[in-house]
Formats: sequence, C-alpha cells, structure tokens
Amino acid sequence: MATLGMHRDFLLEFAALEKPVQKRVFEVFEKFAAATHAGLHLEKLTHQKDPRLRTIRITDFWRGVVLKAETGGSYLLLKVLPHDKANDWAAKHRASVNDATQGIEIRNDVALERATAGLRALAAGEPARLFPASGYPDKVLRSLGVDEEILPIIRLIPDEDHLEALHKVLPEQQYDVLLGLATGMSPEQIDRELVQAYARTAAQPARGSEDDELGTAMARSRGRVALVSGADELLEIMERPFDAWRVFLHPSQYQVAYQESYAGSARVTGGPGTGKTVVALHRAYHLARRLPADAPDGCVLLTTYTKDLAAELERCLELLVTDDSVRARIRVVNVDALANEIVRADRGGGPLKLVFDQKEITARWERITRRLGLDFTDVFLDQEWRHVILAQAVATPEEYLKVTRTGRGSGLGPLKRLQVWRAVAAFEEQLRQAGEWTFLQVCAEAARVLDGRGERPFRHVVVDEAQDLHPAQWRFLRALTDRGADDLFLAGDTYQRIYGNRVSLRSLGIVVVGRSYRLRVNYRTTQEILAWSTALLTGERPDDMDDGKETLADYRSTMHGERPRAAGYPTKAEELAALVVQAEQWIASGVEAEHIGVPVRFIQLGRDIAQALERAGIAACVLKAGRGGPGVRIGTMHRMKGLEFRCVAVAGVNDGTVPMKSAVTAVEVDAQQHQEDLNSELSLLFVACTRAREVLRVSWHGAPSPFLAPVTDPRP
Repeated sequence: MATLGMHRDFLLEFAALEKPVQKRVFEVFEKFAAATHAGLHLEKLTHQKDPRLRTIRITDFWRGVVLKAETGGSYLLLKVLPHDKANDWAAKHRASVNDATQGIEIRNDVALERATAGLRALAAGEPARLFPASGYPDKVLRSLGVDEEILPIIRLIPDEDHLEALHKVLPEQQYDVLLGLATGMSPEQIDRELVQAYARTAAQPARGSEDDELGTAMARSRGRVALVSGADELLEIMERPFDAWRVFLHPSQYQVAYQESYAGSARVTGGPGTGKTVVALHRAYHLARRLPADAPDGCVLLTTYTKDLAAELERCLELLVTDDSVRARIRVVNVDALANEIVRADRGGGPLKLVFDQKEITARWERITRRLGLDFTDVFLDQEWRHVILAQAVATPEEYLKVTRTGRGSGLGPLKRLQVWRAVAAFEEQLRQAGEWTFLQVCAEAARVLDGRGERPFRHVVVDEAQDLHPAQWRFLRALTDRGADDLFLAGDTYQRIYGNRVSLRSLGIVVVGRSYRLRVNYRTTQEILAWSTALLTGERPDDMDDGKETLADYRSTMHGERPRAAGYPTKAEELAALVVQAEQWIASGVEAEHIGVPVRFIQLGRDIAQALERAGIAACVLKAGRGGPGVRIGTMHRMKGLEFRCVAVAGVNDGTVPMKSAVTAVEVDAQQHQEDLNSELSLLFVACTRAREVLRVSWHGAPSPFLAPVTDPRP
C-alpha cells in the first residue's frame, strides 16, 4: 500500500508559496495520496548523493523534491523549490535512518564535508573540544543515535558556538542530542527525554511494511513527518500551513498530551515558547475523544485566567478539533466567568454586583483603618486579606490567629492579628451590605456551592497559564471534578507569573508528584532572543507551585537570528520617532503590520505610539478585550500574554515605569512583598520580550529601567 509523508520543513515553507502554486502542489500530490500516481514522472539526477531523491514537475518553474522508497510504495515530500534550486538541493542531500530512534533523517552531505574541512583547520590551533572521547565515549554517543559518519566531525567541535553553527548541517535528531549534552543534560536524560520519547510516540507502521524501510522510518518520525492517509487529509493539512503545530507535536510534547491516562492530576511546565498551551489543547482533545459516545456535551473544561486567553484557546481548538461531536464535549471559558455563572445560578440567576477597581478597593481599606484607628496601610490590609485570609480560606478570628503567613514579610503578634481581623470583618461586612463581590470571593463561593452539592459538572479539567491563579481559584477548580484519574491537567510556567499569586498545589489537594513534566525546547523564539530575555532574570528562582523551585536549566531554542537591540532616547518624542522608523523598516522588508507587536507598561503610551504610527501612514490597533483590528498590534504587557509576533518592539522601559511604582509595595510596609512585587514586574518584562519570534527591540526614554542592567549598557 502506498504511503505519502510530508516533511515538517516542507509544510512550514508551503505557506510562502503563491496560491496558484499551492493549488498545483495539491493537485500533483493528491495523486500520491490516492495511489494514482503511477503515470507521474519522477526524475533522477546525475551526480547526486542519494539515488532515491527524485524531482517532480509542479509547474514550468517549480519542482518538488521527493524521496522514493527503494522497495514498497512510500514517498516523502521534502521540498517545493524553483527548478534549479530543487535540483541543487536534491543533489546535495541524503536520507538516512537514525540508529537509536529508527526515524528518518535528512542531511546535507556537501555542507557536512565543508564544515568538516573547516573544523579540521580550526582544530590544528585550537586544543579545546566540546565532546572529548574521554567524557563522551563513542559507545555512549552511538547509543543516543550519533552515527559513525558524524562522530569524527563532532570530535573537532571546540565550543557550543561552533555546534550551533552546525544546526542546519547536522541531522536534526543528532543535533538535538548533541545540544542537550552541551547544555548540561546527562546521557541518561537525553535517552529518556529525546530518544525514548520518539520510541514511545512512534506511529504504528502499516501491515505488510516489512519490506518498506522508508514507510517504517516515516511512521517512526513523529514530530518531523506527517503521514497522509488520503486526499481529504492532504487537503486539510495544506489548507492550514500556518497551523503545522497541529500535525507536528515534538515527541516530548506528544507523550505528555497523548498519554492514555494519568492516575491523578498531571502537570506540564516549561519556559515561553515550549508548547505548553499546545500540549494543553491536545490533552483536552485526547480526553474528549476517548469519552464514551453518550458523554454529555461540555464535560471537558479547558480554562485559563482571562477572557482574552480563553478566546485564543477557543480559536486554536477550532483549528485542532474537526470532529463536531468531539468539539462539543469541550467547553472553553475563563475561571472567573465560570465561577460567576455557578454562583448566579445558585442565587436564582440574577447578576452579581462585582467590585474590581483596585483603586476603589484600596480606598475602602484606607477609610476603614482611619475609622478604626488602626496602624496599618491600605495596601498591607488588602494584601493580607488576599494572600493570607482568602488564600487559606480563613473564616474565623481563631483560625487567623493560628494560620501561617508564608510569603509575608511583616510579623504579626496575636494583638496585631486581631486588629487586622477587625478591619477584614468591617471590609467584608461593607461588601455584604452593598450586595457586592470581588472576583476571588465569587470563586470561593462557587467552590462552597459545588462542595455542598456533591455533584461535579466536569469529568476532566485542563488549565492553561496555571501560574497566575489564586488559591481561591484553585479551590474552585478542584471542586469542578471528582478526584481520580485524569481529573486535572495543568500547564504553566512560574517564570511568567505576572499577578504575584503564590500557591502550593499539594496543600489544596492537587497532587502531581510523579506526573509532572518539563519541556525544555523553545519552538517560537530564536536562541538569541531567548538568551537575552533569560538574562533579565538574573538568577531568580521562583517556586514551582509544589513546594519546590523552578529552573530554566537546559532551556534552549531550535532557531537562530539576530541579537536583540536595546536603545535609549533623551525624550519620549524621539523614542516614538525611532519606533516609527523601525516599523517602517520591518514592513518594507515584508513583515505584515499585524505581525508586529508593541508591548507597553501603561496604555496611554500605547495610544501615543498608535497616533505616531498612523501619522506616518502605518495602520495601528490598540488591543482591547477580545478585539483586534488591522495594523501594528499595541497593548499592555499584561494583554500581550499568550500572543506572539514576528517582530516585537517593547517601548517605554523607563526607570519608574518598569517596574511601575504603583504596583510595588513599599519596602517599609512589607519587605518580602516588596520583593515579590518586583519579581512580578520583572516577569512581566520577560513575558513581553518573549512574545518575539524573530526580532526583538527594547527602548526607553530618559533613564532606563534597572531591570535592563544585566543585558545592556544603561547609558541612553
């Protein structure tokens, strides 16, 4: 039986082809998918490295490069290029099977020969070796899939920079192994997280494929090759080339998303761009797909902490799930909206009167302290209420006297605690008298309602951006589904925590021990942007939400590009003028305006930037809740969370703005909370910078943010 495979590199490049060429590519390879290609002419080349590589006519100008099985009926589409470039590519490249993973690999033999010659010349005067035989014996490297032809080359590599220069030259699976070793992973970790991941997630080869080595190797190449079972599937894949992530989950992602079942709650962590959200989407799909046919609609919850992020999850889910019956089983809604719905239903359906203006809330605390004659600031009381009392569901003054105040820097004796409780009781009574609620109170009440019923509305709950949820929200999530197999699946990264909510999952009855997985490879951002942005963190080690510490060790990118640039200007007008010039240059180079993002710390600066761009004739859109028009995307750093752009210009990173003074507790009020707030502001800048896929620019006017000191010359 004929098998058609499509290599990831082809699909990622397919989007750049003109529509008529795309249509013609489909028409040609539809015959392969339907096994009616016998009359098509596959042309061999002279002096080529791999005689199995053939070219096929797409148009007079364009040709496809196809790998044809020596035996059996399998074909792998690798490239569609202009005629001469297709012939040149096919002449230089060769396919092989990785000894460890048994998956297909494509290598550029001509480039490897040139690289080897260059490394030999370098080695004559450079004694350093990145992979000396004494530390990395041949036997160990071979067991990880590094083949005999590559071993002599890698013995010449002096440092990690030279290894990264070989990224596009070495076979990809072997490069992944070597980069992992170079960044500190042990051979055992490499085997477990890379080699065995491929083995565990390999598709089953078709029956009768024993004589079809290519078909078997393609089936074992999940993450790099999509197997096409028919013309309909071929059309579906080609119609969504930008959504290639639907087809190409890396095995390390696939094994987490599609594990048949977890014994309890499970979690995936990882830095920006590692695919946590993609894994969460696929996990929700997997859970919904395996439910019995009579499962009710909406019994799998996919949720996150804001409406904007929930809307993006819903958009992506529509791309992923094409079966209407499976899609109907997944409900997407943000946590607060769902809690509001449950409390409203319990109270007869009327709307809840919500208080969400933080200035109004702190003003109420200030009036209460004045009336009661208490020696506490409004900020301190508000934080004590949220981070201690609501976080631990404290209901009485007796409980408050005994409760631990982990994370709070100001000690409180019994008398002081009773004074705090007087203020809290007065504040909550004011809300009750006015029939008002805060979002966290609604979540706490929704959890109480669900626990009182005993019936749970969902069979499975999948949570994205888990790091930003408050303990009251976690209690609500815990109450949404029965404890048991696959009850909760969490995706998050505490390095991206931007709301300062600390939580111990274990203390809330959410146990992920033995079912926690960390993704290490960034598939969105270049290594240069990643390294620059990570340097901002200057050794910060946030908690991992499970009584441990998170780490970005071994975190790396598969892509390379130019280094980020940071620049200061004497005035705001000059900074905005430079930003307009930069946007004009990006657009002139072929970047669409909608693929440019401008994060700012406060929205007024964003509006000023939009006006400056529009005066220059560049369309601009200031992002609002759930809406975005044409043009350069401008938004607060908070609103940019979960978005990504080809080019990003982070603007207004000034001293006094980043960190924003009003967002940081005064050190004399609570030194520990002061540091927590600084960490949240730093994480916000980190999030803004890592929205960039290809190019990052950071600017300020006046004095630069102190956060920029580790990565740039502070002189404007």
